Amino acid sequence: MSDLNPKLLKASFGLQATPKTAAFFDVDGTLLKSTIVHYYIWMRSAQIPFLLKHLWLIGFLPKIVYYLVLDRVSRTRFNQVFYRNYRRMNVADIKELSIRMFEAYLRPKIFSEAVSQVQEHKEQGTAIVLVTGSLDFIVQPIADYLTVDSVLAPQLCEEDGQFTGELTTDPLIGEEKAKAIRTYAEQHEISLEDSYAYGDSQSDLPMLECVGNPVVVNPGKAFRKKALASGWEMHEWL
Repeated sequence: MSDLNPKLLKASFGLQATPKTAAFFDVDGTLLKSTIVHYYIWMRSAQIPFLLKHLWLIGFLPKIVYYLVLDRVSRTRFNQVFYRNYRRMNVADIKELSIRMFEAYLRPKIFSEAVSQVQEHKEQGTAIVLVTGSLDFIVQPIADYLTVDSVLAPQLCEEDGQFTGELTTDPLIGEEKAKAIRTYAEQHEISLEDSYAYGDSQSDLPMLECVGNPVVVNPGKAFRKKALASGWEMHEWL
């Protein structure tokens, strides 16, 4: 033991004492107030002549009732079915439209407290990762605005410059979020025990349970009860 260099020994202990950490943020309902339904309605309305927008919306309303019921039965199935609305939409046009949507619609809906929390983690050297069931091209402008490190989001299949309406992977919902986080942590040597996760609903539960510092944001009644029983940190962001 006496042959060991004290300075090297101290440096080695120092590296072990400061593991790499990440803060994993759900997007819809956590970073901002919106849903995948709102995103689609905004973009679809932007493509329709003004005089026809109300007629289209009236025709779409019955579908919303169906989607609400399906979401209660299975959020995974709801995502798979809902994203078929993008079938035959032009990829380049929709991706360009998503940037316009961020400036006109999404940026004002980002919770100021969320921005402050992201900044606080950055100052502490924590990586910021968005983990969401929303489509990648919708989330990317949000990620750019917040200058996050990574985005874990589903993608739509493309064919001849159009979306097919089918996802390239399973929807990033529930346990799939936890799997994505574990994979990311393994690839980037992140300590999940020292990391954070922010979510607003029951579907975020597996994601919150796989880190050492779960944080609940704007929970509903049932999820609030779970957070209180678990002793988790909780925030109300407006």
